[in-house]
This record gives sequence, C-alpha cells and structure tokens, in this order.
Amino acid sequence: MINKTELFKKAPELLDEPEVQELLVYCEQLEDQLIDFKFEQAKSKELILLDMIKEVVKGCNALEKEQTEHERFDYDEPDYKETISNLKRYILDICRDNQIYL
Repeated sequence: MINKTELFKKAPELLDEPEVQELLVYCEQLEDQLIDFKFEQAKSKELILLDMIKEVVKGCNALEKEQTEHERFDYDEPDYKETISNLKRYILDICRDNQIYL
C-alpha cells in the first residue's frame, strides 16, 4: 500500500487542511475494513475446506468399513472407481461453489 502522506510530499502544507485530515482518517478506516474483510473471507474459506476434508475422511472411513465387511462377510466389493469419481466431483463442486481455486 502506498503511504498516504507521500501523496502530499510536493505540498506538505495540505496535510494540515481539515479536509485532507478527514480524507486520511477515511482512508485508514477503509484499509481496516479491507483487512477485516480479507480475514473473514480467508477464515470462511478455511472453514469450508475444513468441512470438505472432514467429509472426505468420513467417506474414506465408510469405504474402509465396506472393504472390511467384504473381506469378513464376503459382501460385494466396494466400487473404488465410482467412489473416486464421486469424491473428485464433490471436491470440485465445493471449490467451484465457494470460488476456491486449486
């Protein structure tokens, strides 16, 4: 970010003007809001990614359980190809919906 007082280096006497002081205060407020917004946006995306990872782990656990049941009780073997395809689609959909770029 540019130093706001640098804008007035050729006319430093303008820094004493009330309108300029008001403008500088307003700029600081906008900068604070921008920083807060960026933090909230990052935190929001962090929560979305955390939730997505939890869902992926839950899906992996279910697949492992299905594999164990297959081995133990001779149930149908899990369809790994379909599961991987569904997992990939899920991740890409969540990222697209929340403007998260991989």
